[in-house]
Amino acid sequence: MSKQNSGKVIVIVAPSGAGKTTIAKRLLEEFPQLKFSVSATTRAPRADEIYGKDYYFLTDQEFDERIENNEFLEWEYYSGNRYGTLRSEVDKLMEKGYFPLLDVEVKGALNVQELYDSDAVSIFIKPPSMEELANRLSERGSETNKSLERRLNRAEEEMSYADRFDYAVVNDDLETAYAEVKEILESLITE
Repeated sequence: MSKQNSGKVIVIVAPSGAGKTTIAKRLLEEFPQLKFSVSATTRAPRADEIYGKDYYFLTDQEFDERIENNEFLEWEYYSGNRYGTLRSEVDKLMEKGYFPLLDVEVKGALNVQELYDSDAVSIFIKPPSMEELANRLSERGSETNKSLERRLNRAEEEMSYADRFDYAVVNDDLETAYAEVKEILESLITE
């Protein structure tokens, strides 16, 4: 890894359902210099999610204690649950010489971007349209009508922040969007 590039925090940002997690997983497979920063959440795990790999699933009390101890770089409420990036996770990765990859929501990403300034690179993944975003969220099978409506309302608000990030990529075709994000990272990361 190039010394001049070490320490960059890579932040992938998008409304829920826009493809950020899919893109982030592919980046992790292709770039050994990237390591995923596991976030914490108060929501229940989905069937295929593993504690410590996908998220740290915390109780409300555990989350409160970590807030009180200033253990989060950022945290926020999203669709009735809290999500946060543990400072210890990012620090641990940076100490080992990796580029921490954060898959976070918009407001959290703005907080991380502000904290790390030029040591953070943020990429906003946009859905091609709100209708397509609604289709993607519905296809997950994990949304109620009420939670779907909340996520779509939130997505509209988040889209208004897209110009506050370093890059914006429209995910109307996953392969094309991934290629654009990969090109951005290749310009930042050297072996």
